Amino acid sequence: MANGLASTARVITAAAAIMVFVFGAFILGDERAIKMFGLGLAAAVFLDATIVRMVLVPATMELLGDANWWLPRWLDRVLPTIHVEAGADDDDDDGDGDRDERARDRRQHQPVA
Repeated sequence: MANGLASTARVITAAAAIMVFVFGAFILGDERAIKMFGLGLAAAVFLDATIVRMVLVPATMELLGDANWWLPRWLDRVLPTIHVEAGADDDDDDGDGDRDERARDRRQHQPVA
């Protein structure tokens, strides 16, 4: 987890800084509504980049572990199976996508309640 945070921290911080300055520039305008939108968006992006992405997300990832990736069965049935790589469904014998494999993986990583 620390490696992922270390490799993305600069990008997240740089993108957030750009957005905060752009939205902050709206405060310099004449229109009151635009000023309020600019201040609100700048504050929201700043809080998201600092508190949420640098503190809360890593903390929950560490505390919950594999439970972060748990997907309810009913949602798994509703969501479509999407293949990113070409020809990924060529080796599927039963024609139901990778649902059997995903279900098997999910049973191995059931969260402990």
